[in-house]
Amino acid sequence: MIEVRNLTKSFDGKTILHDVSATFETGKTNLIIGQSGSGKTVLIKSIVGLVRPEVGSILYDGRDFMQMDAVQVKNLRKEIGMLFQGSALFDSETVLGNVMFPLSMFTEMSPAEIKDRARFCLERVNLKGADDKYPSEISGGMQKRVAIARAIALNPKYLFCDEPNSGLDPRTSILIDELLLDITHEYNMTTIINTHDMNSVLGIGENIIFINKGYREWVGDMNKIYTSANKALEEFVFANDLFQKVRQYVLQNEHPGAGK
Repeated sequence: MIEVRNLTKSFDGKTILHDVSATFETGKTNLIIGQSGSGKTVLIKSIVGLVRPEVGSILYDGRDFMQMDAVQVKNLRKEIGMLFQGSALFDSETVLGNVMFPLSMFTEMSPAEIKDRARFCLERVNLKGADDKYPSEISGGMQKRVAIARAIALNPKYLFCDEPNSGLDPRTSILIDELLLDITHEYNMTTIINTHDMNSVLGIGENIIFINKGYREWVGDMNKIYTSANKALEEFVFANDLFQKVRQYVLQNEHPGAGK
């Protein structure tokens, strides 16, 4: 579990995060959503230590990240997996080589053990047999799965995903969502996903934090989002006509009288 308490962050005198508190639960997909410029990217960067808030605390299972020394921070980073928006694969390395990289860097495993672990992770994301291919030889969806395999190679407690469905077609996006949900439950990780994808919000949003103009405005899950009374959240999530129709259907059939 990761807890953020009363985070405030400013740049050039402008406050981006205003006293934000939230809990990201273990074994669940925790989604951070909000419009561009809302502060959600600054929030996730604060949690992983890329920016430092002026006020507040960040607790990794009770350990205050803001109070850690360099050695403690280094040890904590070994418990963190990262899935970047553009996959960030090494073009000069094979699929297997990309997954082996963090194992070679951060463990004392033997070469044989590293290769076995990397292959296991690739099999877990349904990429058995792709070991010798290069990123340029596989699809965007396959690249994303390689990146997920690399992110879980060190068996992290915490997994951070930045726009995991960016640039993917709807069907592949659903497959990536289902994979992230499955591995979160299987490995009991604290998974935090920064996303604009409303399919993800309504499909795997087990714990959703809505950030609006730097404030945490709403917390709930993909079921509660349909009956939220938060106007800004409603306008953000259901701006698309299709999602608005889905909302109306859910309200009429599962929550009679709601939304009237």
